[in-house]
Amino acid sequence: MTNKIIHMDATRMAELIAKREVSPVEVVQAHLDRIAEVNPRVNAIVTTADGALDAAKNAEAAVKPGARLGPLHGVPFTVKDGIDTAGVLTQRGSPIFRGRVPDADATVVARLKAAGAILIAKTNPPEFSYSIETDNFLTGQTNNPWNLDYTPGGSSGGESAAIAAGMSPLGVGSDLSISLRGPAAHTGIIGFKATHGRLPMTGHWPRVPRRVWHIGPMARSVRDVALAYSLMAGPDGADGFSISSPDFDTGVGTEPTRQVRVGWLASPGFFGPTDPEVAATVKAAAQALSGAGYHVEEVRLPVLEQTDASSVLWQLQQMESRPEFARVTAGHEAQIFRHAKLILDTPDTPIADFVAAEQVVERLRDSFVDYFRRYDALIGPVTPFPATRHGLRDLVVDGKTVSPFHVQSATSPFSLTGMPALSMRFGTSHDGLPIGVQIVSSWLAESTVLNVASRLEQDSPVRDLHPEL
Repeated sequence: MTNKIIHMDATRMAELIAKREVSPVEVVQAHLDRIAEVNPRVNAIVTTADGALDAAKNAEAAVKPGARLGPLHGVPFTVKDGIDTAGVLTQRGSPIFRGRVPDADATVVARLKAAGAILIAKTNPPEFSYSIETDNFLTGQTNNPWNLDYTPGGSSGGESAAIAAGMSPLGVGSDLSISLRGPAAHTGIIGFKATHGRLPMTGHWPRVPRRVWHIGPMARSVRDVALAYSLMAGPDGADGFSISSPDFDTGVGTEPTRQVRVGWLASPGFFGPTDPEVAATVKAAAQALSGAGYHVEEVRLPVLEQTDASSVLWQLQQMESRPEFARVTAGHEAQIFRHAKLILDTPDTPIADFVAAEQVVERLRDSFVDYFRRYDALIGPVTPFPATRHGLRDLVVDGKTVSPFHVQSATSPFSLTGMPALSMRFGTSHDGLPIGVQIVSSWLAESTVLNVASRLEQDSPVRDLHPEL
């Protein structure tokens, strides 16, 4: 039964718990057992929540005929360790914060608990949640469960690896440039970044640059991320960027009232080269949507091909991040890992370059406004290449040598502009690693993203695959 439980999605677990076909204690214990079994090899979980089994027992006692249960009653979940959890270690991937225990939950954590979910563990981030790999001086390196010699990406790499490995059915991660979508692609799960401001960032650190950071759900099914999104979204009275509550039609399980128009691009598509296997996977997803009755066309967006969005984001965010990083690292210089050190050591962006970078973001927004007048969604790569071996080193993609930071090229444009974007697996590389596709829509059009993703999930050739550990 344990193997069946750890491979279920959260929605199914909740259904079985409500029907008393499985108990919250069984579900939580199955995941704790899985953590004990495989985490020593993956290193995705950094802290387990002491009260998880007690919470499961209380949840079990509440399952009675006629009882009104939350939509995630008795279901375990995990949270990236840059997000506050009351009474549970939140050390932000740094020895500077060793032993830190928050007094209050982040808003999104509190909302999942209010829906009946049970926090079972915290997951590994890179230092300060600021890297494309998940590694730090305090809790070490997280491995990709599909191949332990490879990275799960960052910065929500611990979260994605835990979910892919069956240690958690549902998680909360965060995204600055790639950090929900890239790790999801590298580990074969689903990561969803809603429109900027849909989900409050209260209780997440760092807060800077606030106009780019997003919190979002991660899971193994589209319906799970849709449910978690609907539960976590909406203003909380504390985050000034948090905006209106979403409509509760998430697009999952509904039929559009007209034919959905989808554009797709791969190679050429974004700035720099794309691995042919990634391009082929995107094309296969487009063909699947066409076969499902969507209007699908190959498109080109010159602004995406010409804009090095990853570099633009770096020019902007390092100027905003450095003062906060300098403040918390003062007197702890020997405890600083590589990415925070890189930000601290980078010269200031000249004001003319900073303004030019802001204007690039404006041009991106204008181009997307024009595109989404004609199309409902855009399909493309999540990352230009599948997961790589551990270590930040240059690599060759389609015959061209690129920086490891090229991994952010297809995700950064939608972080800079705050648009909803979802990553899901739709293929496999020649060496057995997941390949994802990214689904994007216009601002506040989360229902469109989730509807398209739900349709693709039904036709996915790689649905329900799990790593062997």
